[in-house]
Amino acid sequence: MTDVFNISVTKDTSNYWTINGLQMTNFTPEDLLLYLYKESSSQKAAAIEAALEKDWTLREKLTVLKTSMQRLDKIVVKPRTEVVLNVLNHAKERTVEEVQ
Repeated sequence: MTDVFNISVTKDTSNYWTINGLQMTNFTPEDLLLYLYKESSSQKAAAIEAALEKDWTLREKLTVLKTSMQRLDKIVVKPRTEVVLNVLNHAKERTVEEVQ
C-alpha cells in the first residue's frame, strides 16, 4: 500500500514555504495591507514584491485587498440630519447653561 499523504514541507529564511516542490509565501493580510499603504519596511516590501512574482495566490489576495481599498475610498458617509440637529441643540443648551 502506498502512502497517499506523503507531503514534503520545508521553510527557508525568506518567508517561503516549499510544499511538494511548490513555493508558497507566508505573508499575512496585515503584511499586504501595510505594503499597499506603503507602510511596510523596505526589506518586507522587497520580499513581498519578490513573492508576488512567483506566487499567483498572493497576487490574487493582493488584488482583492486593492479592490476593497478602492471601494472604501468611494464610500461617502454623512450623518442623518436628525443626528446633526441633536448635536447642535445639545451644544446650544450647554452654552445657555454655562452663561447663566
